[in-house]
Amino acid sequence: MLPVLYVVIPCYNEQEVLPVTSKMFLDKLKSLIDSKAIADESRILFVNDGSRDTTWEIIKQLSSENKHFIGISQSRNRGHQNAVLAGLMEAKDCCDITISIDCDGQDDINAMDEMISEYKKGNEIVYGVRSNRDTDTFFKRFTAQSFYKVLNTMGVESVYNHADYRLISSRVLQEFANFEEVNLFLRGMIPLVGFQSTSVYYSRAERLAGESHYPLSKMLSLAVDGITSLSIKPIRLITGAGIFVALLSFVGIIWAVVAAMMGATVSGWASTICVVCFIGGIQLISLGVIGEYIGKIYLETKHRPRYIISERTY
Repeated sequence: MLPVLYVVIPCYNEQEVLPVTSKMFLDKLKSLIDSKAIADESRILFVNDGSRDTTWEIIKQLSSENKHFIGISQSRNRGHQNAVLAGLMEAKDCCDITISIDCDGQDDINAMDEMISEYKKGNEIVYGVRSNRDTDTFFKRFTAQSFYKVLNTMGVESVYNHADYRLISSRVLQEFANFEEVNLFLRGMIPLVGFQSTSVYYSRAERLAGESHYPLSKMLSLAVDGITSLSIKPIRLITGAGIFVALLSFVGIIWAVVAAMMGATVSGWASTICVVCFIGGIQLISLGVIGEYIGKIYLETKHRPRYIISERTY
C-alpha cells in the first residue's frame, strides 16, 4: 500500500515567492504520485503564520484550483517553529509521512525522493542535511557553523547543518504529540523521540523571490531557545564559575590577612575597583542566564496553546 504524504510548508509574508514555489511543490508531488512512490491522497499543506500580506488569499486560491493544495491559517503570527508544529499536528492523523520544508525554494525538493526511499527502508525520521554552505556569506556561514558547535558543546542533540527540512512518520508524530513544551526548538526535540533515523544530503540554492524572514536577531533568539530549552549546562557552567571565583576570593583573603600581619599592605583603589567590577559582571551575567531559565519556566507553567488555527481551506 502506498504511503500518504503531507508536505508541510510554513508561510509568513510569502506573497512574492509562493506563486513560484507552489508550482514546484505541485509538480514534485505529482511526479511522486505518478512514479507510485506515494498515494494520490497526498497533499501539500500550507500553514499561514499570521501573514500581513496576501499569503492567505493565495493559499485559498490554490486550494480552490487543485485538490492537492490545502491550507490552515493561524489566528496570529506565532513564529516559524510553532507554524511547523501546527502543520505537523494537523497532518499526523491524515497521513503516513510528513515532509516539512520552507516556502522559499532554497531546499532541494528533489531530495524528497531519497527521503521517501529511506522511509521505505525502515527509517522513521529522515533529516535533510546541507552538503555545503557555498551560497552563504562568510558571516552567515561562520555564525551558522558556530551555532551548531555551541549546541553540541552545551549538550543539545542536533544534526549538524540540518534545519527543518525533514521527513517524519506519523508514528513518530503520535509520540511527539506528548511533548508539550511551549518553547520550541524542533531540530533539537525531534531526535529526543528516538526511532530509526538517517540523513540525506543536498545543496541549498538562493532564495527564489522575496526577502529572508530570519535576520540575525531571530537566529540569535533561536540559538538561545535551543540551548535553554534543551540543556541545563549553562547553569552548571555558572556553578563552576562561581566555585572558581570563590576559590580565588578565598586565596585573596588569605593573602590579604598575611600581608596585613606582615605590615606590607598598600592602600589603593584600582585593585578594589577591578575586583568589584569583575565580581559584579559575573553576578549580572549569572543572573541573566538564570533569569532566562526562570522566564521559560514561567511560560511553561501557563500551559498556553502553542498555536490556534482560525481557518482551514477544507
